Amino acid sequence: MTPIRVLIADDQMMVRQGFTVLLGAEPDIDVVGQAVDGNDAVAKAGELRPDVVLMDIRMPGADGIEATSRITTDPASDTKVLVLTTFDLDEYVYEALRAGASGFLLKDASAHQLAEAVRVVAAGDALLAPNITKRLIAEFTRIHTPQAPAKERATNLTERETEVLALIAQGLSNAEIASHLVVAEQTIKTHVSRILDKLSLRDRTQAAVFAYETGLVRPTGY
Repeated sequence: MTPIRVLIADDQMMVRQGFTVLLGAEPDIDVVGQAVDGNDAVAKAGELRPDVVLMDIRMPGADGIEATSRITTDPASDTKVLVLTTFDLDEYVYEALRAGASGFLLKDASAHQLAEAVRVVAAGDALLAPNITKRLIAEFTRIHTPQAPAKERATNLTERETEVLALIAQGLSNAEIASHLVVAEQTIKTHVSRILDKLSLRDRTQAAVFAYETGLVRPTGY
């Protein structure tokens, strides 16, 4: 099995080295480089073509949000971005999710959580399951007015696709959505692929953000 190639971007040397040691101990993960800021992360991502970038949000110069956007919008790149933050309800994390990040992780995560997060994102899934991500999206969409152009894009969805999108935004996995709708999991996978294609979205995290920002799902209970 080909190891997952990881680039670590953080302006603190101790953090970079610590994550390098932790991930380097995993047989299926290979840390291919380190970047000291956003611009360096973009340059190294273009040069090394990692599968996943662990991206610190707050860095001098080009921050993690700008770097995330530049990496994920590169048509020649399939690199996924997993953003790192020191606290969960961080507006910068929300902006990074909007910019194309596949999820986020707290810097105090355990070695096991860090490695599993890298594997999840590398596999093309979004790190959306934790309630904390849902709460983050809800918190920062509560004050946003639904976006008219985005709402128009949503009209292209079928009734079932709209239903599936709403369940994605609630943090349900494909298996959980399939159980809820009493259909095969493969059917849900097909719906998810069509939703992402029709809305020109990168992954499930962006789909969840879209659902909240268009008013399809309303933040409740936060």
